[in-house]
Amino acid sequence: MLGAASLVLGVIVVVAFASWVRRRTSGGSRSSDRAESRQRHRNAQKREPPVDVGDVHAAAIYEFSDHHTGERHAVCKVEGFVVFVEDVPDDLEATDVIEFKVLSFNRGYTSATATYAGRS
Repeated sequence: MLGAASLVLGVIVVVAFASWVRRRTSGGSRSSDRAESRQRHRNAQKREPPVDVGDVHAAAIYEFSDHHTGERHAVCKVEGFVVFVEDVPDDLEATDVIEFKVLSFNRGYTSATATYAGRS
């Protein structure tokens, strides 16, 4: 009897594992959605950034990120373009609107670094 119980348990484990693998590889969305998302990503990488070095912009803080130096950076978006803002005060929260001055771009021009210029 123990052999049959082990076999049933083994089948349940295999089915559960196969189901988990299928969800992980499919990403939970249809292949047409994934293809459309990849195309949007490629198009975004090819477009010119909506900001220039030296520009001052105002935007809401989307979230906070810990930089590899240990500093807390605010993550803001300008027309979907990601800007990491340095030197933000500790009392700021997500959704607060701040002003920042763009300092530089990353190597691929897919994001920018800015410095905090005040509350908006």
